[in-house]
Amino acid sequence: MSEIVKELAEMEDWLSQESLDPPVRAELETLKARYEAAPGDAEIADEIGDRFYRFMEFGTAGMRGVMGAGPNRINIHTIRKISQGYAEHLLAKAAASAAGCPPKVAIAFDNRRHSDLFAFEAACVFVANGVETYLFKQISATPLLSYTARALGTDGGVVVTASHNNKIYNGYKIYDDHGCQCMPEEAELVAEKIDAVDMWTGVRTISEIPAFAGMTMGCAGMTGDVPARMEQAAVGEPLLHLIDTAMEDEYIEQVLGTSLTPGALADLHVVYTPLNGAGSRPVQRLLAKAGIGSLAVVSEQADPDPDFTTAPEPNPEKPEALKLGLDLCRRLQAEGHAPDLLIGTDPDADRLGAAVLHGGDYVRLTGNQVGVLIFDYVIACRERDVRMPARPVFITTIVSTPLTGEMADKHGVEMRKVLTGFKNIGDQMNRLESDGEESRYIFGFEESCGYLSGTYARDKDAQNAALMLLEAAGALKQSGKTLLDRVEELYAEYGYYLDGLDELVRPGEKGMIEIKEIMAKLRDPDTLSVFSAVVRCTADYHTGERTEYKLGGACKKYPIVDVPESDVIEFDLADGCRILARPSGTEPKLKIYYTGVGPDEAAAEKAIRRMKAEIAKGIS
Repeated sequence: MSEIVKELAEMEDWLSQESLDPPVRAELETLKARYEAAPGDAEIADEIGDRFYRFMEFGTAGMRGVMGAGPNRINIHTIRKISQGYAEHLLAKAAASAAGCPPKVAIAFDNRRHSDLFAFEAACVFVANGVETYLFKQISATPLLSYTARALGTDGGVVVTASHNNKIYNGYKIYDDHGCQCMPEEAELVAEKIDAVDMWTGVRTISEIPAFAGMTMGCAGMTGDVPARMEQAAVGEPLLHLIDTAMEDEYIEQVLGTSLTPGALADLHVVYTPLNGAGSRPVQRLLAKAGIGSLAVVSEQADPDPDFTTAPEPNPEKPEALKLGLDLCRRLQAEGHAPDLLIGTDPDADRLGAAVLHGGDYVRLTGNQVGVLIFDYVIACRERDVRMPARPVFITTIVSTPLTGEMADKHGVEMRKVLTGFKNIGDQMNRLESDGEESRYIFGFEESCGYLSGTYARDKDAQNAALMLLEAAGALKQSGKTLLDRVEELYAEYGYYLDGLDELVRPGEKGMIEIKEIMAKLRDPDTLSVFSAVVRCTADYHTGERTEYKLGGACKKYPIVDVPESDVIEFDLADGCRILARPSGTEPKLKIYYTGVGPDEAAAEKAIRRMKAEIAKGIS
């Protein structure tokens, strides 16, 4: 018990609050009763400790975590505190500007449990603080919020989503006045404001306004009455505006405007799974307008489902997430109507996964392969139509495949490498825009299935990615080729660049400590001895230092330029292979990326197996 004295006291403080949301109170009372019945139970003590040892960390990706009671969980009280801090940040920025206008914010949400409620709670806080608020009435894709913030000229934005995480998670992404997720400098200012807010006495919300004193707040009614409460609030509050589907209409037209070969989808037959998320409506509308030959939607995953019953881990990066889609493809194939491709979008419709019919079966494309294919297609079309801008720019992340660097060099495209997270790509787009050079941008992608070829948004967009990939597939089909045929042609030209990934899941406070210990081992110079290939150089993005190794043990150190500090370590090997490790910014896991390079597929796969074994030895 002594180990969680502070956490038990914090739990009692929550239970003493008269304003505590009834479902939150019930959850905590049950937890307290379990602990009192078995005070020596380590599992219960760990759960209390994890819920109350801190307020949920606010990072550069906003907040993401398990839904439930306690300060280290997503619930209406943590949502209100976050919103109060962000509102104060927006007000401070407005006060410091020359315009003198009240700030504006746009809010969207996906289909996760309580997402609409949390979005409405955030809106209530913003309005009560004098922030003009534009709130979506229906579930929406995350890139739609990015477009909306730009279209409405808001000072910030919020999306309530946990993206591709499983059903127990939710989150709160914040956006800046460019429609880009907030960069570290601004996110730190927001975090300071949030930290200073007293959760129980420091939050202003619409329920304090006399006209709404009788409104039912909190989780008691759950999602059933949230739309009605939105309408009720908007009628009586001039600062609250509800966004209908007209904004989605505008957005779809913007995505259609990125088309490089209109009509290329006419002969394509595609299976689509929205994985029970927000992509179902916009993707189907977009592809219908683009003139797709046929589109079959996985029926079990067509409608929004906050429990993700048929896809417990709704991440199109994962093969298991696309299982039902592949089953439908093979069933249609057996009936003589074989689809050319399968595409899948994650719950907030900013990531795209795909599989292609090749050699009689369906083969899943990696996130890097999709990025390479779209980049290749964009280059080919722009060169074909003489639409390549002067000094074109392509932006990718440090963990994405080096193959695109070879492609960029050949075609005279400037490649900019940034840290993981599409906000870093969006930030580079903003820099181009501020210099009056936005037209130089031709494509950006990260290996975790995030892509964008247009400038209408500053976040990855599965709708745009679907259009680009299917256009590429349609163009290749006319030549009797598949997307995988083109991948093989690119490998033959540039060498085989294959991907590998290890994800070490370490939940809770103990997991955070273990991840830090593993990263410390990887930074230990003795770790270099585990590699059978010569280490050409290492890059530690935490210290901002790159070390180049010479024969005889000598080394040269020099700074990493143009990339901010981040907890990432990279090993570049003399055989062309590469390893990067970083803690995830959104999940309790350590991600280790491998790039295997070789003259053929077998050699590249062998290199990945070798590196995985060596890293396992190094961190053991």
